[in-house]
Amino acid sequence: MNDQAENLRRLLQNDQRKDAKVIAVVSGKGGVGKSNVCLNFAISLSKLGEKVAIFDLDIGMANLNILMGLTPNYHLMDLLDNQLSIWDIMEEGPAGISYIAGGSGFSSFVELNDERLKKFFSQLELIGENFDYIFLDMGAGATKESIELVMAAHDVFVVTTPEPTAITDAYSMIKFIFLRDDYKPMYLIVNRVDSEKEGDRTIENFKKVALKFLQKDIKALGYIPNDPTVSKAVKAQTPFVIYDQFAKASKAVAGLASVYIGRKQETSTKYGQFLSKMRKMVSLRK
Repeated sequence: MNDQAENLRRLLQNDQRKDAKVIAVVSGKGGVGKSNVCLNFAISLSKLGEKVAIFDLDIGMANLNILMGLTPNYHLMDLLDNQLSIWDIMEEGPAGISYIAGGSGFSSFVELNDERLKKFFSQLELIGENFDYIFLDMGAGATKESIELVMAAHDVFVVTTPEPTAITDAYSMIKFIFLRDDYKPMYLIVNRVDSEKEGDRTIENFKKVALKFLQKDIKALGYIPNDPTVSKAVKAQTPFVIYDQFAKASKAVAGLASVYIGRKQETSTKYGQFLSKMRKMVSLRK
């Protein structure tokens, strides 16, 4: 048992791995377009030459495959239950991105024994060596199963809309995360704004509230306009940045991705740090 723990520790502390950056995409409530934003943001990064993977961890409402028109053959737990590698369960998505479905059993991974945990982390290591960005599409709100994954990520994207209930829930999510990690880099994305004025006002008001009550300067990536192209793309099961790259929403997301790339060096991107945090999470839950 001690030998396994030592081997796992050496594995996770390997600093020679590629610096993949892990981004958790969250929302305070459902229905704000979080998964659609996550998917199209990832594709926009891929179009900029980055190698991107997405984990669909929205267990209750997993719909990334529907947005892409894909039917996954395997889920994340098949990696362990059926002795498959992470490459076996990985699907090829549009614009060169890769996609891994979570499945309903993923929340129980903290109960894995040492041998299966070692395989899980070793497979995650392979992901880190082959991708520039890894997106975790989390479920709406915060659960005990999901919050540790969010806290292990390098950056957190919080998606909201200008609606008062969505704003309130997004603020609650940010507060919940900051109470656990005062230095966690967080980025606000406002979806479905009806005008530039509404987008600017929503971001400004949100930043003021966060600064006043949390003493935190929230970074705002920007906003995405309310665009009928998005609905058409969903019905066509095609990401909207591919369905119509010149649509207002598509150009907005492409702009957000470019802004984020410009901020890429603001925080550490060591993938090993993500794995180490996950390992500690599992240890604390035993």
